[in-house]
Amino acid sequence: MAQFIKIYEDKPNEAAIAKVVKVLKEGGLVIYPTDTVYGLGCDITNTKALERIARIKGVKLDKANFSFVCHDLSNISDYVRQIDTATFKLLKRALPGPYTFILPGNNSLPKEFKKKTTVGIRVPDNAIALEIVKVLGNPIVSTSIHDEDDVIEYTTDPELIFEKWQNLVDLVIDGGYGDNIGSTIIDLSGDEPVVVREGKGSLDIL
Repeated sequence: MAQFIKIYEDKPNEAAIAKVVKVLKEGGLVIYPTDTVYGLGCDITNTKALERIARIKGVKLDKANFSFVCHDLSNISDYVRQIDTATFKLLKRALPGPYTFILPGNNSLPKEFKKKTTVGIRVPDNAIALEIVKVLGNPIVSTSIHDEDDVIEYTTDPELIFEKWQNLVDLVIDGGYGDNIGSTIIDLSGDEPVVVREGKGSLDIL
């Protein structure tokens, strides 16, 4: 059964964050808060953990559209091809924030994602998520946790999330109620920005 840890966003507890990072480093799966919906994540460098997330989501790992959650823009160049000034300025305006940007991947993508030409990048405006990634030292691969209910697309109550996921993951963070609107997804891999999904992030940044 998963651990259930309370972390306050306004002052994430160092010991609690260290506990989460330990689970990630050992190949565990973690459900954590973001600035939009709760996410399911693992260490980007752990193949077994990546395979577990793909199995849970019912997708093949090399075809999965997972996001890379980064601490800041300096992480991005590890996985993304050189971007032009206009794109960089757009990212600076929007991040951290409730956006997922699809960018052209480079040759340094983890081997599980080598077949992909693009990668989804997130820098959420949530202190808990950012602190985890910072202490871990590399991005986490993440996907949102959808609800099977036809009416509710995302579960917002961490206790209900724990109830449902406790046997599938290793740790659930209670970071307060989540949102029920996903991130705005913008594809920046072509000549012009393309809005793939309008979510919580305003399109005024474009």
